[in-house]
Amino acid sequence: MADNKKRDYYEVLGVSKNATEDEIKKAYKKLAIKYHPDRNPDDKEAEAKFKEAAEAYDVLHDPQKRARYDQFGFAGMDGAGGFQGASMSMDDIFSMFGDIFGGHGGFDFGGFGSGFGSGFGGGFGGGFGGGARQQHRGSDLNLRVKLTLKECHTGVTKKFKVKKQVTCPHCHGSGAENGAGDKQTCSTCQGRGFVMKTRQTMLGMMQTQNVCPTCGGEGTIIRNKCHQCGGQGIVAGDEVVEVKIPAGVGDGMVLNLNGKGNAAIHNGVPGDIKVYIEVENDEQFVRQDNDLIYNLLIDVPTAILGGSVEVPTIDGKVKVKITPGTQPGKVLRLRGKGMPAVQGYGYGYGDEIVNISVYIPDNVSREEREALEKMQQSDNFKPSAATKSSFFSKFRQMFE
Repeated sequence: MADNKKRDYYEVLGVSKNATEDEIKKAYKKLAIKYHPDRNPDDKEAEAKFKEAAEAYDVLHDPQKRARYDQFGFAGMDGAGGFQGASMSMDDIFSMFGDIFGGHGGFDFGGFGSGFGSGFGGGFGGGFGGGARQQHRGSDLNLRVKLTLKECHTGVTKKFKVKKQVTCPHCHGSGAENGAGDKQTCSTCQGRGFVMKTRQTMLGMMQTQNVCPTCGGEGTIIRNKCHQCGGQGIVAGDEVVEVKIPAGVGDGMVLNLNGKGNAAIHNGVPGDIKVYIEVENDEQFVRQDNDLIYNLLIDVPTAILGGSVEVPTIDGKVKVKITPGTQPGKVLRLRGKGMPAVQGYGYGYGDEIVNISVYIPDNVSREEREALEKMQQSDNFKPSAATKSSFFSKFRQMFE
């Protein structure tokens, strides 16, 4: 199962879910510099953060792992060749990410060792003066989907009509009445999207970079706003969203539909839709991880004499053999008759666990009572001391 104590990988690296590979690499390098063991000798907390950052980078810089994580979260990492940062040595991490550290064990601190003067440029790859303009992001939406156990077993595609913010059809998201012709360069920031402020501190003159208050970081302002959206580039609308739910999902899982949330102003990055899975109670089965539990109720004669009975599975019926003298509580295991692993092909299926119960009637006829009274007198129907001891041992194991 996924570790609920883990922090979201994007949160660990301090990047957005739309971060580019280069942004992820730079963010990891920044954290690796900060928590590197050479700079934090004998600091267990720094070592843990160093490994945590390495684990996040291992997943997010790999397109396949990242796609699986985006859709299934930590559940998609179980058994999928995920990074095991906590159990790896520093040498292992250096070996895996030699391109980041510049070789085994080596690390370029970008000038930090001689003070903070030029360190920011070398260490962070142009953190100041980069000229990056603000890009807006639409908000996420939540969607709850109820599924039957059968749908979870096979996977299913659902369609929903979602009310959301959509791109304005008149200005095509620009916010300007006549397109780019109605935009002009912001005079406050000269089109850069940010302004620099210098202030005196106890450490000397410090320069900070802030989002331009006039254009909001876009670098341009709109002279003639779109009459339909008021210059925002988005309007209220709806969209039919198709949700492909893979086989093996379980109650409480969250799927992520990238870019299907609210549209962002001025053609920014759209938000996501978080699909929360709810599974209805099944009339026959109880799910435990990828196993299905079924309670088989048999009659007394079958328990004593044995026989063949039909047992339902999630995709049909099978016959199982009841051995003579079967006791209540005996468990049969039907291999591969459970739920598929959510990771997909190659990860196998769980089992169906058949728990045997014996039906005892509330009332019996006179003839049945006479027959039972005769059996009651037979030593064969009385448990021996060895049998009692065996049953008690099994009973005690239930509480250990």
